[in-house]
Amino acid sequence: MVQLERGNLTCREPMDRHVSWRAGGVAARCYAPRNRQDLISFVTDRPGSEMLYVVGLGSNLLVRDGGLDATVVLMHGALRETEVNHDGTHGTLLDVEAGVAAPKVARMAGRMGLEGAEFLAGIPGTLGGALAMNAGCYGSQTWDHVVSVMTLDRNGKVRVRQPDDYDIGYRHVALKEVVTGGLEPGGEWFLSARLAFTPGSAARAREKMRDLLSRRVATQPLDQPNAGSIFRNPEGGFAARLIESCGLKGARVGQAQVSPRHANFIVNLGGATASDIESLILEVQEEVWARQGVKLVMEVRIVGQSEKQAEVA
Repeated sequence: MVQLERGNLTCREPMDRHVSWRAGGVAARCYAPRNRQDLISFVTDRPGSEMLYVVGLGSNLLVRDGGLDATVVLMHGALRETEVNHDGTHGTLLDVEAGVAAPKVARMAGRMGLEGAEFLAGIPGTLGGALAMNAGCYGSQTWDHVVSVMTLDRNGKVRVRQPDDYDIGYRHVALKEVVTGGLEPGGEWFLSARLAFTPGSAARAREKMRDLLSRRVATQPLDQPNAGSIFRNPEGGFAARLIESCGLKGARVGQAQVSPRHANFIVNLGGATASDIESLILEVQEEVWARQGVKLVMEVRIVGQSEKQAEVA
């Protein structure tokens, strides 16, 4: 019998090492699985009362300064396999595990002469994160290309699900069937997805990616720690324009700043706390609501407890 290789479990893990904001508190426990089988075994073996949070590249996550009394599972190192398949309906298909970085999926599809994946080059996270929030940019969304997904629930059960199993919208994905617990929609975590794109030109795909990335470099603060877009675009408008119209470009709380380059980004100027960032997010929401009458909805996920809450506990 082949012995299962185990990953690495640490305690009191600083989450600023694992989120793109480079800020925030510690997780009570952090586990980096070796592979898919190790992940399934680990989840199955954990006590039912133990809260689990799955994290990819941490590009839309903030852990409050008081920390997170839970186990964080890091998917990026474990679920990184890709495979090419074919069927009579969709032609060439990409089977991609959830820990693979979204830009890698775009490059893989482009090399194969498939078009439609180029937008993923602009998503600064893993495929799992893109699936969980239906990430998108420049008019395209992740679930436009999903044929099926493989999921894992809190009890270690693996399922294959179809897009029809989910309620899917703008930055929204939820199981229609009610399942409780966990961080992903409906209490299940994404293990992988089967993706279909349009046959086309590798050269054209490369050119589209170059154009998209050049636009990102020109308009986004990629040289500073950030979590991408903070707010969803309201119907018929743009969050960045609303924020800018309120004179909030460059606004600061501590070392957190509304980016002067793109108003829907908050950057860490160096040494920002999670409290700085969250306070600035709330200030922007309040100002836009007061001046424009629009309630901005966060894209980023904030978890854990404040330092004051941690002291009381």
